[in-house]
Parts: sequence; C-alpha cells; structure tokens
Amino acid sequence: MRNALTGTALVDDIVATAAWVNRCQDVSVLVITGAGSAFCAGGNVKDMAERCGDFAGDVAEVAERYRTGIQRMPLALHQVEVPIIAAVNGAAIGAGFDLANMADLRIASRKASFGETFLNLGIIPGDGGAWFMQRQIGYQRAFELTLSGRVISADEALAYGVVLEVVEPEQLMEAALAHANRIVAQPPKATRLTKRLMKMATDMELHPFLDVCAVFQGMCHNEPEHLEAVERLLARMKR
Repeated sequence: MRNALTGTALVDDIVATAAWVNRCQDVSVLVITGAGSAFCAGGNVKDMAERCGDFAGDVAEVAERYRTGIQRMPLALHQVEVPIIAAVNGAAIGAGFDLANMADLRIASRKASFGETFLNLGIIPGDGGAWFMQRQIGYQRAFELTLSGRVISADEALAYGVVLEVVEPEQLMEAALAHANRIVAQPPKATRLTKRLMKMATDMELHPFLDVCAVFQGMCHNEPEHLEAVERLLARMKR
C-alpha cells in the first residue's frame, strides 16, 4: 500500500513510537524512512473513492475520524523531545509529504518526490500540513505548492528548502545516520531542551522566551553532562 497512512496501523505505530521515544532517555534521535519504493503515499485513494474506512459517513463522522485518527500523528510528532530526521527514500505524497515536514531535518534520495496533492482530489490538508509546511519554507512557496498540487523532484525540493540534502539512493541511510550521529554525540539532556526551545521560539515573544532560556540554562548548568563536556574541552585545550 506504499505506506499509506489510512487503512493501516501506521498512525498507531507512529504515535506509539513517539511516546516511547519521549519516555526513553537513552534515545537521542528518531529517524523515519519508508519500506519499499515509497516514503509514504498518504491517504488510501481507493477508500476515498468507495467512501469507506476513514472517509465514510457525514461531515461530523468524517471530522471525528480525522480527530481520533490521522490527526493524532502531527500532535504526537510535534511533541517528540528529540530531533527527528526524515530519510525520504521515494514518493512523499499528500499526507506523506506532511509527515516528512513534521520532521526537523529531511534528507532525500534522488529518487524522492514530493507533492501536496490534496486539492487535486478536491480535499484539503486535513492532517495539519498547511501549518507545518509554511513554517519550513515560508508562506508564499508553501501556498504555491499547496494550491497547484504539483509534484516536485528531490532537486526542486532542495532548491525550495524542503530538504537539507539530496543523495544517491544507496547513500540515503548513511547520510541520515551521519546527521543522527552528530546529534547523538551531543549531551542528551541539553539536546532535548534545545529542541524544545527551537519549537517554542516560533510562537513566543522575545521577553518570555528569554525567561524560559534562563530557566533551561540553569537546569543545564546543574547537570553532570555539562561539567563532563567542559572537562573534555579543557583536556583537549591542554594537549
């Protein structure tokens, strides 16, 4: 099913994984990729055509299925405390494109493609994609991609700032894990706090944001990992 998010258990699995990552202090990075040729095909179009599964019922019934179904995914991923890297191996279409945009970093295979194709089917990005994409690449470009419904290549995605890097297919996981390993090498508690600050910065005024920074910094200065990092730096300076 090309990793479709409806008619499968993938949303449940993603939500469960997000909760597990937050509980497990030994995890410092989450990498998401797709099995097979596609990253994620989004919603199941056959179910849409037959008005069954997640797409059955009147307005209220469909809305409730979205709230209790696919919309749990953006809420769960937005609350993940560690950096998320999407290794986009193939087509990321509709909600699959939105899933990639829920990550903090996106590395694409040259075979990847991206399409915010909801309007082509007469529907809207019901999983929150309009919220995520414009925060990644700005309102104007996000508007154009969403309203045109066109599918773009990996190189176009790189030019638009959708992805950080484009690599050959056989190098995708190596490249994604290289970024992950650089993050893993950082002090883990400070890494989680730093990601939280990066998320909060988009929605806060400067003064209250600085108050939060002061508290988080006080927490960091009292963590053993801070003193260990300082001692490692001083040891390197003495060499």
